[in-house]
Formats: sequence, structure tokens, C-alpha cells
Amino acid sequence: MRIVFAGTPEFAATHLATLLESEHTVAAVYSQPDRPAGRGKKLQASPVKEVALAAGIPVLQPASLRREDEVARLAALDADVMVVVAYGLILPQPILDAPRMGCLNVHASLLPRWRGAAPIQRAIAAGDTESGITIMQMDAGLDTGAMLATARCAILPHTTAGELHDRLAELGPPLLLKVLADLPEYQKTAQVQDDTAATYAHKIEKCEAAIDWRQDAATLARAICAFNPFPVCYGVLQGERVRIWQARALAETHTDVTPGTILRAGREGIVVACGQGSLCIDTLQLPGGKVLAAGQVLNARSALFADGARFELPAQEQNQ
Repeated sequence: MRIVFAGTPEFAATHLATLLESEHTVAAVYSQPDRPAGRGKKLQASPVKEVALAAGIPVLQPASLRREDEVARLAALDADVMVVVAYGLILPQPILDAPRMGCLNVHASLLPRWRGAAPIQRAIAAGDTESGITIMQMDAGLDTGAMLATARCAILPHTTAGELHDRLAELGPPLLLKVLADLPEYQKTAQVQDDTAATYAHKIEKCEAAIDWRQDAATLARAICAFNPFPVCYGVLQGERVRIWQARALAETHTDVTPGTILRAGREGIVVACGQGSLCIDTLQLPGGKVLAAGQVLNARSALFADGARFELPAQEQNQ
């Protein structure tokens, strides 16, 4: 097939690399415009753009696809199909109609659950026990198109967003090749999504990473997994932001203890009282420091985590 590919982050780049090694022809690649990144705020190409340029594939980076000249430019590429993976721009109907066999989307969830921008993180935070890849025929809605194929994988109790991302990045490319190998048949048997079962995966906001210790320990443990490696959950202790990379919920109960209070700290970790249960912090990072096991941090900073010390409430709570 003659394919136009559209994508931006590393997850999409993995799929593009697979297509470039396949029997199909990638005629052109669309990716988001270069963005400022790093301390110097220099413009940085997306992972997809870097893969495309290394392979000598033309890269197009329009800010929008709604203009008539952009529709004409895509139509001129004479594509059989457009493959879209985490592109980040809305595709209007004229764009969806331009390739002969339409546009396919590789989505990192088991649709109709977790439509939207952050399906990996939201699945973990919600306590889902499985995730997967859905390949769908795109329509004008947000991840609402008919489903062509799925692949499933388990979410274990301590699976992080980074780990699930990597697993889904392994599942997606072979499933995409399987669908492309017999696309007309998959399109004939496409399954319409049940809109009544849909959930929406809102974009991750950095402010969500601030831990509210009044929540139950199990909820906080899932959030810590969901926000690893970004934006990373944190609590503020004696004015220092403590980033929490790994933690687990403990069933132990406590009475007359304010949530956020350190109950004990030692080789097993740093145990903090929550609204229900306790959270044992296993891996953390202090400002300017490395990510370390709790025991290593205590060797140098045990006074900071003394019994009875208390993590602050999130900033928005302090102002109420």
C-alpha cells in the first residue's frame, strides 16, 4: 500500500519505523510543528519527524489541516490509506476522505473505554486490570470510529505508565501490519463502538501530580504508577518537594492521625498516613538529587522524614 503517516511522539515513531521496514511505501509523514524544549527552549523535532528524516521521507508540519490547500496537498500524495498514531491534530472530514481507503487510527486503549488524550495514565489511575491497542476506521468524532482489530495486555498492580506505554508500543505495530495486509476484509467486519460504554481520558495536567493525602492509599498508589514517568507525583515536606516514583498501599489502619503524617521510616520504606490506609514510599527523589530507594535517602536525610513530620496539603487547599 501507499501510506501517508501522521504522528508525533515516541509511541508513534515506533509504528512509523515498523512501516518503513515493511513492504508498504510511506509516501510522506505528517507531524506536529517543532516545539521549544529544554532549558534553552530551542526548537526540537518530534520523534516521528526524526525517524522520517533519517529515512529520507518528506515531512509536513502544518499547524492545522482545515485549510483547502492542506486538503489538496494530502490528496496529491495519492495515498491508499492514512495511518494516524498520536498525531495531536483534528482531522476534518475532507482529510478523512482524501485517501482511497480512509484513515486508520492506532489508539492505546480498548475502545470505547478511554477515548481521548491520556488513555494509558487514566486506565492505571482508574484501577483497570487490562489495556490494549485498538485500530479503528477514523470518523469525525473523537476516537469514535468503527473498530477493526484489538490486542490486549494485562495491567498489573505496580505497572507504571512508562511500562504500559512500552508494552503497547510492542503490541501496536504487528497488529497494524496485520490489518493493512487484509484491510478490505477488516473494514467489512468493522465493529461499531458502544457509545454508552465510552469513557474519556482527559489530558494530564501537572497540577494533578500534587498528592492529597486525604485520599485513600490505594487511590494514591495507582496515581503514582499512572504519573510515572510524567508528571511524577509529589508531596511537600518542610518546604521541600519530594517526588514519589514508587509506592504501595498498606491496609493498616490508624486513628487520630492527620493525613500526610509520617508514621515511621526505615528499611521497609517511608510510611505515611492517608485518608484511609497508609502509603509506603519505596522510591523517591529530593530536589536536585537522584531517584533513590527510601533506605538510601534516609541514610543522609533521616531528620527530614522523622516520625510525626507532616506533608503539606496541595497549594489549592492551603488557600481555602
